Amino acid sequence: MMEGRKQEGGGTMALVPPNKNPIVVLQAKYKEIEVGFRGWLTKQSLPVEAAVVTITSSIQGAAIGGFMGTLTNDASSLMPPPPAGAGNQALASFQQAQALSGGPLIQARNFAVMTGVNAGISCVMKRIRGKEDVQTSMVAAFGSGAMFSLVSGMGGPNMATNAVTSGVFFALVQGGLFQLGQKFSQPPVEDIFYSRTRGMLSNLGLQNYEKNFRKGLLTDSTIPLLTDSALRDVRIPPGPRLLILDHIRSDPELQKKR
Repeated sequence: MMEGRKQEGGGTMALVPPNKNPIVVLQAKYKEIEVGFRGWLTKQSLPVEAAVVTITSSIQGAAIGGFMGTLTNDASSLMPPPPAGAGNQALASFQQAQALSGGPLIQARNFAVMTGVNAGISCVMKRIRGKEDVQTSMVAAFGSGAMFSLVSGMGGPNMATNAVTSGVFFALVQGGLFQLGQKFSQPPVEDIFYSRTRGMLSNLGLQNYEKNFRKGLLTDSTIPLLTDSALRDVRIPPGPRLLILDHIRSDPELQKKR
């Protein structure tokens, strides 16, 4: 199939190669740029990396906050201010409502602060400690929560106390979400014993027979020991059996383990 076509003037106009989805091509290009940028960033000094991460994350947060602010349509302008002499608690509640329901500019500022501070602290913590864990996540969340409280004016007259309170709340929520994500992102223990088996069957186009391996308890450690009779016992047809055994014979690493 031709990958280009002639224009009326005699030239050619490039077309997307066959079987190439433009969206997939753009996603691949974006991923390539992202990987290259991250690789460049890891080679920079800590101050440079932290500054770049903070700025880029703040820009992303501002865009998200601005969009969300357009949905609220600055509902804070419709709220009546507290009457004179209403007390500090009423004033603090009014300021909190303003911070959470402001228009695009207010929400852009709030989200820029939260995401920028969170990303910057996380970057510094990961470089210093060499890992990303729940402690790093909670420290970053505490900083972003405290800064959000100070910038948005949610603290009212007791700004320092409320900044600490907001920081602790953010840290607890972030820590809980981190632990929850870790729990659900880890594969079940039983899948650990079939990871190489799954890869082998997938490469051979025989992934439908993974259940046969599981029923026969043919784990990754048994791959070098597989025989025709063992595969027959778990009811794998002759054709797939031949492919599996040929794969084992042609793999030098598996042959060493036999």
